[in-house]
Amino acid sequence: MTRNIVFAAILAAVLFLPTLSFAAHHESQKAILVTGASTGIGRNIAETLAAEGHYVYAGARKEKDLAELNAIENIQAIRLDVTSQDDVDAAVETIKSGGRGLYGLVNNAGVAVFGGLSQTPDSEIDWVFDVNVYGVVRVTRAFAPMIIEQKGRITTIGSISGILSGPSLGVYSMSKHAIEAFTDSLAGELEGAGVGVSVVEPGNYKSRIRRTTVARTIAVVESAGGSLDDEARKSLEGIADGEVSLKEPDEVSAAVKHALFSDSPKRRYMVVPDESEADMTIRKAIEELVQLNEGQMYTFDRDRLIEMLDQAMASD
Repeated sequence: MTRNIVFAAILAAVLFLPTLSFAAHHESQKAILVTGASTGIGRNIAETLAAEGHYVYAGARKEKDLAELNAIENIQAIRLDVTSQDDVDAAVETIKSGGRGLYGLVNNAGVAVFGGLSQTPDSEIDWVFDVNVYGVVRVTRAFAPMIIEQKGRITTIGSISGILSGPSLGVYSMSKHAIEAFTDSLAGELEGAGVGVSVVEPGNYKSRIRRTTVARTIAVVESAGGSLDDEARKSLEGIADGEVSLKEPDEVSAAVKHALFSDSPKRRYMVVPDESEADMTIRKAIEELVQLNEGQMYTFDRDRLIEMLDQAMASD
């Protein structure tokens, strides 16, 4: 099937497929697939879930990372490039053959590029969307029947960049904004099947995404025959080095655990290391609300907006 097939139609069809027969899973040990588990947030999530007794299928691409993951108790590494349908299909067969079924999916694999929208090559935009958006759809579509059978959970790692955006991060923000729509649509489609769907939106935590993004940015410029002046290179290297001072993503893993196992999972989890990032993100969401409401035919006054806010908070 091509990527332009409407995802809603695919999932609707999945819901009417004959129920697949998987071996009964152990109630005390849920099987969870975590994509992009080699480093950073994904690795933290995989290790956290495994340490608490769950069986983790950890997706990675490199031999070194697969070997390291396999050495951890309760983790089985799976070669999984989310841009490869062959890899995804093979992962489905591996997990089916394991006899545990699959309770949870954590769509974590993600990439980023730096650069203005007018200067970023189409190939780089395609790459980001192939991993961050199409990869999420590709993996979710493949494992949906197994998760539906166990009335499990699907959690995707988004970002506060799905709400915020700015110069040089437009492509990444666009891809993470797509995950907002993906989450809401998928949640509605799978609610009747008893599957919970959430998005966890981290702020700035320690991971390797900054360092890998900087390295790729420099490589792309040089492969195109360009070069970076000393100031530009120093600026990019400073971005990568700044990751060292960031907090470990333990709070992100805690949010993922709540999304997977709580009796009352939230649709959205904003997880940030300090109040300033929370303030910035919520203010941006309010700013968009004001822009939507301003100067249109059915503009609501402040009292009506406050009433809407109260109703939303009461129903949360």
